[in-house]
Amino acid sequence: MQVTQTTSEGLKREFSVVVPAGDVENQMSGRLEEIGRTMSLPGFRPGKVPVGILRKRFGDSVRGEVLEKTIQESWQEALTDKGLRPAAEPKIEIVTFEEGKDLEYKLSVELLPDIQPVDFSSIELERQTVKVDDSEVDSAMQRMGENRRTFEAVSDGRAAREGDQVVLDFTGSVDGEPFAGGEINDFQLELGQGGFLPGFDEQVAGMKASDKKEIKVNMPDDHPNEDLKGKEVVFDVKVKEVREAAAVTVDDAFAKSLGLDSLDALKAMVREQIEGEYAQFSRAHLKRSLLDQLAEQHDFELPESILNAEFDSIWQQILDARERDALDEDDKAMSEDELKERYRDIAARRVRLGLLISEIGQANNITVTQDDLNRAMHREASRLPGQEAAVLQYFQKNPEAMQELQAPIFEDKVIDFIVEMAKVTEKDVSIDDLMRDPDDSEASAEDAKPAPKKKAAGAKGKKTPKRKAADKSEEKK
Repeated sequence: MQVTQTTSEGLKREFSVVVPAGDVENQMSGRLEEIGRTMSLPGFRPGKVPVGILRKRFGDSVRGEVLEKTIQESWQEALTDKGLRPAAEPKIEIVTFEEGKDLEYKLSVELLPDIQPVDFSSIELERQTVKVDDSEVDSAMQRMGENRRTFEAVSDGRAAREGDQVVLDFTGSVDGEPFAGGEINDFQLELGQGGFLPGFDEQVAGMKASDKKEIKVNMPDDHPNEDLKGKEVVFDVKVKEVREAAAVTVDDAFAKSLGLDSLDALKAMVREQIEGEYAQFSRAHLKRSLLDQLAEQHDFELPESILNAEFDSIWQQILDARERDALDEDDKAMSEDELKERYRDIAARRVRLGLLISEIGQANNITVTQDDLNRAMHREASRLPGQEAAVLQYFQKNPEAMQELQAPIFEDKVIDFIVEMAKVTEKDVSIDDLMRDPDDSEASAEDAKPAPKKKAAGAKGKKTPKRKAADKSEEKK
């Protein structure tokens, strides 16, 4: 085989590859003989069909098969011999492929860059730490008690107020016509939680058992029922019972109701969970700082094919968000050209960090084991109680889904490897500082997905670590 380089521009290379006709013919003959060993034709004993007949009957299909195999094997051999690593599948342009002549084709390939990682011992990082106070543990346990409180019917016939639970029968209608699913009996509503329709709680407050009332609410524009979106709905409501919350004492008996031995055991578990949540936030800040430094300290040419693919993926998300009017305010203020420039820079940072992390992992024999994948699969399965077997089966049958599990595991292993060699100091910070989302900064936004309306951790709709700890303890019941 003859390989001649014809172009060298940055990471792009072009080669002229010539495979001798004899090599192609040997491949043809070998494949035809392989077919002949199992072929049976009238007039010939099995395995005794002449090669000439096989060539006449199967020659065209075998030539196509041989062409594909020869090209695949020859370009891989050519790049390996030259120590070149392709960033993507090469482009092939056949110049000559005729019977009895050499196979000649043009090979166009984009290479992975040569990456020289910095000395990791020169990296300085700060690990944020927060001490978990006894008051935090006590507050978390108190919330657990509130979450498990029961309700008892009021004995004095008083009106319902915030914090009470009311039992209702109601029928809803639009323009005087009842709608499907609008009639519900024995509906339990806790006032002040905002878990039902906006404005409904407030109108129920003040009603007593046996009271009836017509309640009007405007359905939200994003209501899943198309017939109700944005419309005024009238509910004929009857209060069947008003209940007040019974006091819950967080003591040994309460701890045992959760499957623990004592109140001390509950405290220890809650403390551990809060510390675990804080550790996750601390790691997020540490990782962000490390990625920022790695991005700043490494500058190498990026393969256009990978960069373009990453940008296209990001840009599609931007277009989808714009279609839903869900872009961040900063993005809305930009022209399309400005947006493209901004997110191409983000794509470049992601590709650079991705290639760097991959290089570090490969150079240091960092791998994702089957045990790593099994633990990740079981974590995902635990998020859907009752469907664990189906989730595990899904991952086992879908290589792409398994790859999505593998990538972050590999990245975390590389991050841990670097952190082990970096200079890490610890710094006591406030809970507010620790809880600040590391993605809520100008530099950090470069790695953030261009998704609509980014929220900081702890913002409305998300739970703080302390709240999560209480909720997780509930799950152990």
